[in-house]
Amino acid sequence: MDWLLWAPFVAAVLHISEEFVWPGGFLAWYRSYRPAIAASITNGYAVFINALLLAGCLAAAFDGRTQQGAALWLTMVGILLSNVVFHVLAVLRTGRYAPGVVTAVLLYLPLGVYGFWYFIRSGLASHPTAVVALLVGGSYPLWSSLNHRRRSASAG
Repeated sequence: MDWLLWAPFVAAVLHISEEFVWPGGFLAWYRSYRPAIAASITNGYAVFINALLLAGCLAAAFDGRTQQGAALWLTMVGILLSNVVFHVLAVLRTGRYAPGVVTAVLLYLPLGVYGFWYFIRSGLASHPTAVVALLVGGSYPLWSSLNHRRRSASAG
């Protein structure tokens, strides 16, 4: 088993566990952090979006050390890196623990830095591919916020 290819999946499972299992409380925390979109933050939506994340991480692992696999891996890790920013900003803004911040900082951040360095250095990803992957993955908070606003407006 190639640890690097599977690392985003394992890190995501651990991150989701921190958010929802131990210490958990992410949905209640998120609703209080973003009350304007609280109607959109449902259990079903959390299950769906996290299942998509895990499926994407699995697909990247199964693609292997190919150019296509590296591009998908970097895109998925771009999503994970955007999650680091989300959690750290939330802690800085609220002055309190945000469920998921520990695994985001300790797992996602070093994995992202190492992975981008590795795939560029190995030649499996060009600099433009890495930049596009980071931009696409890093755009998750934008379209997530827009989607939550749309869902909240239709629920209210």
